[in-house]
Amino acid sequence: MSLPNSHEALLRNRHLLTGEVALLGVTSVGLLSELSEYSGMAMSEHAGVCETLRGRDNWKVAFGYDDPAFGADAFNTLVVFLPKARAELELRLALARWLAAKGARLVVVGEKKEGIAGAAKQLKAVAPLAAKVDSARHCQVWCAEAVESLPGFELQEWLSWTGMECAGIHLEAAGLPGIFSQGELDDGTRMLLETLSDHPLRASHILDFACGAGVIGAWLDAWQKQRGQPAITVDGVDVQSQAVTCARATYRRNGVSGEILASDGLTSVEGIWPAILSNPPFHSGVRTDMSMTERFLREVVRHLRPGGEVRLVANSFLPYEPLMKRCIGPVERLREDHRFTVYRAFRRP
Repeated sequence: MSLPNSHEALLRNRHLLTGEVALLGVTSVGLLSELSEYSGMAMSEHAGVCETLRGRDNWKVAFGYDDPAFGADAFNTLVVFLPKARAELELRLALARWLAAKGARLVVVGEKKEGIAGAAKQLKAVAPLAAKVDSARHCQVWCAEAVESLPGFELQEWLSWTGMECAGIHLEAAGLPGIFSQGELDDGTRMLLETLSDHPLRASHILDFACGAGVIGAWLDAWQKQRGQPAITVDGVDVQSQAVTCARATYRRNGVSGEILASDGLTSVEGIWPAILSNPPFHSGVRTDMSMTERFLREVVRHLRPGGEVRLVANSFLPYEPLMKRCIGPVERLREDHRFTVYRAFRRP
């Protein structure tokens, strides 16, 4: 199995791993296979990766930053893989320092194109004596000995709140480092919400796929209440741990009814809905990656009531319309511009 460069770089330096090891930001199950002689905790923010990591005797698995399996002062070596967002690195370093036992070693690994040079400055802000110990496979490995631990770590303290308004509806959305479109209402979601105002759903139970911070569900709930309509339930599903945390917080703050689930696509989702909405991701790192949305469109009919609606917003250059027509039913373009298109398809009876 081919491993990410950062994982290969760590394996080149496995002599740095002593005692109980915490691996924060694992992206490939193959890493644990190569570290079978070690033990500890492997954390990923991706629900699908977490599922593949489970089942190894020496390794516990944590989903995201607030997994109940975490405990303070538990690990002798903390490995932090560089996340995409620099703000998230600060979060990941704080978690590592809370998990650190007395005298623990902190190792940071990342690719040059991901910004490891800037990350090294962030590391030195909390561990001034940190030093580069290797440079290979387009990566750098930095190490700090006897890192100073933190007395506590509460993910809720990292939450931020942003007021958003669309089509006369105001709501507050939670944010965390690393979440999509933190601190603003992205233009694609805005267009989707405007079509929901112009072309309301005929459903009282809705699924929001790739729900992010729960903005769509909170907006729908507020829109129903403003019009004096019966209450609705909007369930949400997302693959990323921060999104799940934020969506649940957004729902609580805005009084929304619905369950937020962690799932890689629809793999862990059970149920049938009369309407399903989505503003799905199409990037994996810096690459365009439509695989998640294509899999969603192929599987969604199993979760959609006959005659039910799928409404999706996507970048206009992405070729989703033929797949929607083939997998779901007739497709209509509700709105489009040079950047985004909102599609609506109804499941064939």
